[in-house]
Amino acid sequence: MGPGARSPTTKKGILERLDAGEVVIGDGGFVIALEKRGYVKAGPWTPEAAVEHPEAVYQLHREFLRAGSNVLQTFTFYASEDKLENRGNYVAAKFSGQKVNEAACDIAKEVAEEGDALVAGGVSQTPSYLSGRSEAEVKMIFRKQLEVFKKKNVDFLIAEYFEHVEEAAWAVEALKESGKPVAVTMCIGPEGDMHGVLPGECAVRLVKAGASIVGVNCHFDPETSLKTVKLMKEGLQAAKLKAHLMTQPLAFHTPDCGKQGFIDLPEFPFALEPRILTRWDVHKYAREAYNLGVRYIGGCCGFEPYHIRAIAEELAPERGFLPQGSEKHGSWGSGLSMHTKPWIRARARKEYWENLLPASGRPYCPAFSKPDAWGVTKGDAELLQQKEATSEDQLKELFKKQKSSTKP
Repeated sequence: MGPGARSPTTKKGILERLDAGEVVIGDGGFVIALEKRGYVKAGPWTPEAAVEHPEAVYQLHREFLRAGSNVLQTFTFYASEDKLENRGNYVAAKFSGQKVNEAACDIAKEVAEEGDALVAGGVSQTPSYLSGRSEAEVKMIFRKQLEVFKKKNVDFLIAEYFEHVEEAAWAVEALKESGKPVAVTMCIGPEGDMHGVLPGECAVRLVKAGASIVGVNCHFDPETSLKTVKLMKEGLQAAKLKAHLMTQPLAFHTPDCGKQGFIDLPEFPFALEPRILTRWDVHKYAREAYNLGVRYIGGCCGFEPYHIRAIAEELAPERGFLPQGSEKHGSWGSGLSMHTKPWIRARARKEYWENLLPASGRPYCPAFSKPDAWGVTKGDAELLQQKEATSEDQLKELFKKQKSSTKP
């Protein structure tokens, strides 16, 4: 075990920590980070790297742990059996969903033992729901992953990345069958889910379904996500319901996003880098989340370990300690006082970085984009999924639609 690690039998559970008012720091985004490193395929975004390249998953978990995460989510995003065989994906046939989920649990649990971290087993939205399958069929898909999480005895469960509150509630109900605490996050903004259910009502439905922790993840930046969580908090207060609040937003600025979030931006997924949050942006996010009453604070796509370290450093006064990852990081750039160049040494202060307006270096690029906004969601024929790979004819129809939608 690493310095300060506890015996597994003495670790406090997620609700014990949150009930005591502790700040719980989540981890960051795995699929985007591992795609950039060459271990995840953009498009399906499935987590077979847990089997094919476990060393890469181990390393990223360790970096998040060192940066300050005290929850490690299993790398099981999009690891449902139907997703692993969707549109020509080979993973279900070659490995099976069970093997991918088991490998992801084993990796997260091993790394968590190196510090005071909990392991959360995660499920996410399914192709089956988007294709109109029944509640019983969709819940059965969640239960297959849940069987692995129970077998591996993860500490608690997270249902994350849901665009529709109906499916999110089904996930919560299925996960609650384990008897373990359940957190749930939706990838929605202030306008609500894709069927128009507002954030406050979403939160109410999810708590009634059995969630102890509710919030948002992915699709939107911290500013937008905190607006959404505030609406969730107000909805719960109006309904006289209690739950802990959670945020795991993007590490990309998305003020120009529509209801569908960043996946509608023309830059998604291969040209998002100009939008990346600085570590100082994350300091601001962490403080604003804390002031809102959020105590489970993490990140999703784009959040690298240095972003998580920024959360831990901003909230170090409340937590009482810094993460190991701060050993090589001077507070607010103080390490720059050792630089050879005097104008760099002059930047070794909080005031400088807190007030900096970073330039993009791209003089001919716009500040905002125009989201695609096709408005396609569950119930639309275009969203029906299939086991077969997308055909050339199907792609031609999509290309044609895209061209017509972008005409002035």
